[in-house]
Amino acid sequence: YTYGLYGTPTTLELAARVCELEGGYRTLITPGGQSAISLINFALLQSGDHILIPLSIYGPNRQFANHVLRRFGVEVSYYDPLLGRGIDELVKSNTKLVWCESPGSITMEVQDVPAICEAAHAGGALVVLDNTWSAGVYFDALAHGVDITMQALTKYVGGHSDLLLGSVTVKDAAAWEKIGSHQQMLGCAASPDDCSLALRGLKTLAVRLSAIESSALRIAHWLAQRPEIERVLHPALESCPGHEFWKRDFTGSAGVFSIVFRPDATKLQVQGFVDALRLFKIGYSWAGVTSLAVAYDMSRGRDRNNYQHRIVRLNIGLEDTNDLIADLERGLAAAS
Repeated sequence: YTYGLYGTPTTLELAARVCELEGGYRTLITPGGQSAISLINFALLQSGDHILIPLSIYGPNRQFANHVLRRFGVEVSYYDPLLGRGIDELVKSNTKLVWCESPGSITMEVQDVPAICEAAHAGGALVVLDNTWSAGVYFDALAHGVDITMQALTKYVGGHSDLLLGSVTVKDAAAWEKIGSHQQMLGCAASPDDCSLALRGLKTLAVRLSAIESSALRIAHWLAQRPEIERVLHPALESCPGHEFWKRDFTGSAGVFSIVFRPDATKLQVQGFVDALRLFKIGYSWAGVTSLAVAYDMSRGRDRNNYQHRIVRLNIGLEDTNDLIADLERGLAAAS
């Protein structure tokens, strides 16, 4: 230990445990999930390089690519998250990085990650995966061909909505040296106090994930039977795009999924559904003990599925499942 910026005993203990969880070579801890994304891009890209990003990517990741990477001369292209092996047609001679997020943020597409990795590696590109949804537990990203995986430890590892942390886990020493040196130069250091809270969260991760998975599945199946709902976008349900890849590659499911209201639902009705909820709070930072609901309007440039204003993302917390179903029933009644 030489300097706090390079890792305290608490920080490095958390890094070692996350690394073991994800089966990696080494892990770096960052102050948040977005800082992990930025660190990876800054470390591995330079002017003239090309990056591929799925249309379903986390919004701030997209914003960083559009407003920062492009400003530094990086060519940015977006691809259909369900493209799979067909991504080889988009890989160029200067493609250095292919991002994946499986399932995708909000629209929940599960990607054929092994096929994407095979095509990207054939073209000389590295593959990075945002593995936050699975908590690094339900999807063994590195074993499926991914080179670098990141998580917002803010979410399931923290587990209580009271910290901000991220992680970057790499497969080999070359990536470790490159990304690690950039972390030091950028001053991208995590608080050891937050790391101690994440170590606490790891102690209950298994029981929380199990309870959340069970409750979310029951609620998703209940919602799938409701006449107000056109589609439930839960990876474990056949109605979710890429469900076959979830069934093949994942060992379980988390508590975040989306619902799509039927085509005649107005934006005011969808917003009324969210406003009428009492146990579900409104908030973006999912994976804590509190259930959340957020309505989105996908009609401005990102709606490849024609969901438009009809999509609501739910986070299932640790409240009683029957109480959550009653709350959702109240919201659906208000929307009607």
